[in-house]
Amino acid sequence: MTAAGTHQLRQREFVHLADIKPRTNTFIAWERRRHRQAHWLVECIAEFTGVFFYVYAGVGSTASYLLSNVAQLTGLGSLFQIGVAYAFGILFALVVCAPTSGGHFNPAITIAFTLLKRCTPKKAVRYIIAQILGAYVACLLIYVQWKDLIDEATAVLAAEGKLDAVMFTSNGPAGVFALYLTPGVSHGRVFLNEFVCDFIIGLVIWSCLDPTNFSAPPVAAPWIVAFVYAVVVWGYSPVGVATNAARDVGARLMALTIWGKDASGGSYAAIAALTNIPATLLAVAFYEFILADSSRVVTPAHADYLAGHLAHEEHSQGVIRGHSTSPSFDEKAQEQTIERV
Repeated sequence: MTAAGTHQLRQREFVHLADIKPRTNTFIAWERRRHRQAHWLVECIAEFTGVFFYVYAGVGSTASYLLSNVAQLTGLGSLFQIGVAYAFGILFALVVCAPTSGGHFNPAITIAFTLLKRCTPKKAVRYIIAQILGAYVACLLIYVQWKDLIDEATAVLAAEGKLDAVMFTSNGPAGVFALYLTPGVSHGRVFLNEFVCDFIIGLVIWSCLDPTNFSAPPVAAPWIVAFVYAVVVWGYSPVGVATNAARDVGARLMALTIWGKDASGGSYAAIAALTNIPATLLAVAFYEFILADSSRVVTPAHADYLAGHLAHEEHSQGVIRGHSTSPSFDEKAQEQTIERV
């Protein structure tokens, strides 16, 4: 009888890209260095790029909507468009970058993995810094691309005598990037809105990471995660919702860079930046203790997915299955693949 937690993934023959697409000596040398010495840097770049995708798509769409309203232009955006943009940004991030870094793209997810011993504290710090930088750079680039319309909207507000009152609100030019308390909404209500939305997002994400979930095969997971973000944007963003500390902190740092301390957001900034962390951790605990069941079977799609990541890990380290110098390599590598689901 196999002891609990020691079952080996089904062995099968894999065809690696190197088997069918020979690479030049330069690429071979780079990949050898990347796998053994610079993999942490490549992973951080992937996290940076993933958050960049997500923020560039969503905030760019928000810019067209808010700035067109301020400048009294029509037909340049809608709340539905913003939700779709965020969804596709997340989809692109997961499809393009998750195979390299594991696809955290959110400090709350990184912290959850760290608490579950699936990510080291050093790696977590690197990931979170990369995620915040990704949002920061995306917002800076959007600002440059939209600067003409931002200046036009600012001029319109100044001419109407509304600039000071509107600039640093959810409806002002700075509100395209940093999040501000919606006029008329209390801090308690916006905290509740943020917490519930982030809890739901965390629950859906964790269900997609469950290898026994037949309804969420690996190929569908990016779409499921993308749509839950869209649902939150469509239904609850008017109240005020951040959903991701990297997106919020990176964007707020960008706003502070451009407009100074007036863009800080006051006490709401803490709610926007931090609420998603405890909400996500609660969602993870709820799923693990209430919804998950270790007696369920791993789906064939997830088994192949995990086996493929294990084969990649072995190949990148130059290990031939059955000839590893470390008897515990297979077990350690299998544990490492879980983070990359």
